[in-house]
Amino acid sequence: MRVEKPNRVSRSFTQHLSSPPAAVFELLCPVREAEWVNDWRPKLVLSDSGHAEPGCIFITPGIPEDALWLMTEYDPEVFRLQITKMIPGVVVGQISISLAAAGDDGCTAEITYAYTSISDHGDRALEEFTDDHFKAFMEIWEKELNHFLRTGTKFEILE
Repeated sequence: MRVEKPNRVSRSFTQHLSSPPAAVFELLCPVREAEWVNDWRPKLVLSDSGHAEPGCIFITPGIPEDALWLMTEYDPEVFRLQITKMIPGVVVGQISISLAAAGDDGCTAEITYAYTSISDHGDRALEEFTDDHFKAFMEIWEKELNHFLRTGTKFEILE
């Protein structure tokens, strides 16, 4: 047995969203995200309700391997969820999102992604998971979600 110190990276970001927590929280779902996230196409969602719930499992396509996601917490009363994301042979991640009311009709989303490498390939992936990369990812996600909350349509990203 080997015991090693993990190569782990954690990044956090606060999004400012234009709707109250209840309206936002229901969109944080592997099925509902397809309505507002560009390029979100899960291959499979396993859910008793057909939506996000504790124990919900979903698979997204990826390189070098598909990502396996397990929703370990989904609490619509306190607007908090937690997901474990595994990319076999690469990384294991923990994603936490907590919503809180802000202003008249808005909310904030406190989002943390923490990844642990499980291979040399994972080490390289963590090197690319920089503050700038994460900030850009969070800002486009915030823009897409706010656009959907205001218009009910996907934000078009011009290439």
